[in-house]
Amino acid sequence: MEENKTIFDYIGQFFATFGIIVTIFMALGIVIGEKAKPCSTLFYLSGDGLRLDTLVQLFVFSLILSFLEVLLLTDRFIKKMPMAARIICFFVTVTITIVGFVICFSWFPIDDEKSWIGFFVSFTVCTVIGVVISILKEKAENKKMEQALNRFREKEL
Repeated sequence: MEENKTIFDYIGQFFATFGIIVTIFMALGIVIGEKAKPCSTLFYLSGDGLRLDTLVQLFVFSLILSFLEVLLLTDRFIKKMPMAARIICFFVTVTITIVGFVICFSWFPIDDEKSWIGFFVSFTVCTVIGVVISILKEKAENKKMEQALNRFREKEL
């Protein structure tokens, strides 16, 4: 069940998303930055850091992700669409957004098959990890709610 969120909850969620994305790219920069430097603007500084324009791109990307999450994955705007359809729409839209960023900001060469394979493999892995974490979180929340409901029922009897 979605509790009433304030703007500060959404801002916190956005900055958490941004922080996770920046952390991932910092780690990637350390691990593959030198190899990726010649073909990707994301790793222009290789393992030495992220450029300001890269951080701005990741910031805007995080804003878009947060907007899509609120729009498609909560009941705030779309109430009748099944959750499975919302999740599919979310990931399709995110994929299209990433492809747009790849093209607009030369994140990697458009004509390089290895880059696209690497992108789709890493995106799929991250998506699976995110979905598994979300499912586990939801199960834990449901269990907690069920326990609270059982305690409430016991008090009434």
